[in-house]
Amino acid sequence: MRCLYCTSEALPFIASGGLGDVSGSLPKALRQRLIGCRVVMPLYKDISYELKSSMRFVTSFNVPVAWRNQYCGVFEAKAGGIIYYFIDNEYYFKRNGLYGYYDDAERFAFFSRAILEMLVHIDFKPDILHANDWQTALVPVYYSLIYANNYWYRGIKTVFTIHNIQYQGKYGKEILEDVVGIDKNSESILEFDDCINFMKGAIEASNIVTTVSPTYANEILDPWYSHGLDPILKARHWKLEGILNGIDYNNYNPEEDTNIYCRYSSENLDEKVNNKLLLQERLFLEKNPDIPLISVITRLVPHKGISLIVEQLERIINELGVQFVILGSGEQAYEDYFRYMQEKYKGKVSSCFGFVPELSHKIYAASDIFLMPSKSEPCGLSQMIALRYGAIPVVRETGGLRDSVVDSQDGYGNGFTFKNYDSMDMFNCVRRAVEGYKNKDGWNILVKRAMNGDNSWSNSANEYIRLYKKLLK
Repeated sequence: MRCLYCTSEALPFIASGGLGDVSGSLPKALRQRLIGCRVVMPLYKDISYELKSSMRFVTSFNVPVAWRNQYCGVFEAKAGGIIYYFIDNEYYFKRNGLYGYYDDAERFAFFSRAILEMLVHIDFKPDILHANDWQTALVPVYYSLIYANNYWYRGIKTVFTIHNIQYQGKYGKEILEDVVGIDKNSESILEFDDCINFMKGAIEASNIVTTVSPTYANEILDPWYSHGLDPILKARHWKLEGILNGIDYNNYNPEEDTNIYCRYSSENLDEKVNNKLLLQERLFLEKNPDIPLISVITRLVPHKGISLIVEQLERIINELGVQFVILGSGEQAYEDYFRYMQEKYKGKVSSCFGFVPELSHKIYAASDIFLMPSKSEPCGLSQMIALRYGAIPVVRETGGLRDSVVDSQDGYGNGFTFKNYDSMDMFNCVRRAVEGYKNKDGWNILVKRAMNGDNSWSNSANEYIRLYKKLLK
C-alpha cells in the first residue's frame, strides 16, 4: 500500500503549529508498519540552508493554474526514513513565513494542482492521497473533477483530515475560474454560504474525512464548534471518522532529551525536581522544590481559553501559593497582561514570548501542573507531551483533551478535568490539582501513571491503516 501525505508544513523541515508536528510523525509511524508513505510539501524560503543542502533536484514541469502556466520544480530529501518531496516555485514560496498573504488561494491552488501533476513525473503512484486542512483541500477536488477518469490516475482514493475547522479557505466566488481554475458548471462542489470554501470542497470530494480526535468528530456536527460547516458534515456524516493524534516518543523522551537540564524517567523522579530548580533559576523564580509550578505553553488566542486564565490568575497565585510560567505569543492584549503580571508578581510569575522549542522542553520537564483550559481543541498535543514529562494536565473536557486526559478523582486517571467553559470551574479544578500535589506519595503515583501511559502514534497509525485498507477493498 502506498500513501502520499499532502501537507503545507512538516517537521523537521518547517512548522508553524500542530499540523507540522503531525505531518512529521504520522508518516514515520505508518512507514514503520510497512506502509509506503511519502510526504509532499512546499519548498519555502524559510527552510534552513542546512536542510535544503540535503535535497536533490528530481524534475521540473509546468502546472496549469487557471489561465496561468507556472513552473514547478520537484526536490527530494530523506528524513527519519521518509522520502519528502518539495514543490518549488519562487514566485509563490520564496517569501517570509508560510501563510497570511493576499494570494494564498492562488498559492495553495498551485500547490494542490502541482501535487497531482507531479505524480506522472516521479516513480511513485500512490493508492491513497491524504490531504490535510484547507491548504491541500483542493487535492481531492482536482482529483475528482480533472484526474479521476484519466487512465493513469484511475483507482486512487482520497482522504482529507480536518485539523482545525476554524480555518477553511474561504474566498469570494470571483476566484473560481480565474484563480482556482474550476469551471462555473462545477461551482457547487466548492460553493457554500455564498462564497468559495476549499474545506467544503474537500469534504464533498474525498472518499473519507477524518478529524484528529473522536470527540472533535462529534463536536463539529454542532454549530457551536463547526464554524458554519455543520450542515455539510451532517449530510456527509457517513464518511466522517475521528482518530486521535499521537506524539513522536523519540522527539519527546525525558530519558534522552538533550534540551532539558537533567534526564529522568518514571523510576527516577529526583532528576525531574532538579529540572524545576534550574528552570526557576533561569526564569528568576524563587528556588523552592516544594512550590507547585504551573505552566502554560500555547498560542495566546481566545479559543485556547486564555480569558479564563486572565480572570483567575491572581487568585490562583495568591490563594493557592503556586508559581506560574507561560510561553507563547499571540494577541497583544494578552501579551501585555502577562508582562504586567510578571512585574507585579516577581519571583512568582514568568512570562516568555515567542516560539522557543528548547525552552518549551525545559518547561515541560520542570512543571508539576500543565494548564490547558481550551474553549475548543481539535486534538491538542501539549497535554500529551506534558503527560510524557510527568507534568499533570488540568484541562477542559473538549476535543482531544477529553479523549486523552481522564480525571483522577477516582484513583485511576492521569490528570484533572472540568466540563464547563467557566473560569470558576477552571479555578476549582486547579485547586484540586494543587491539593493533590501536597500528597507527595499519591502525587508520585499519579506522575508515574501519566508518564507510563501510551500517547504514541502506535494505536492511531493502526487506525489510519485500517481506514486505508477499507478504502482499497
